Amino acid sequence: MNEDTRVAVAAVIVENPDSVEPLNKLLHEYSSYIIGRMGIPYREKGISIISIAIDAPQNIISALTGKIGRLQGITTKTTYSNH
Repeated sequence: MNEDTRVAVAAVIVENPDSVEPLNKLLHEYSSYIIGRMGIPYREKGISIISIAIDAPQNIISALTGKIGRLQGITTKTTYSNH
């Protein structure tokens, strides 16, 4: 990517299993910006924890994380690099 992009990590907590399919559709839609992702099922709590590394323009990162955050039973927070 070029210097007009930022690197960010989105932490996603999935508490509603019904939202996994729409979440995966969103991640596929933005897959050209995703560096990698890691998902950890936490069966004892009935949740999934997903970390998504992104390299994209600020508006793309905001659009993706905003859409993720509007899914039922999903919480997300994003951290950005300084470069």
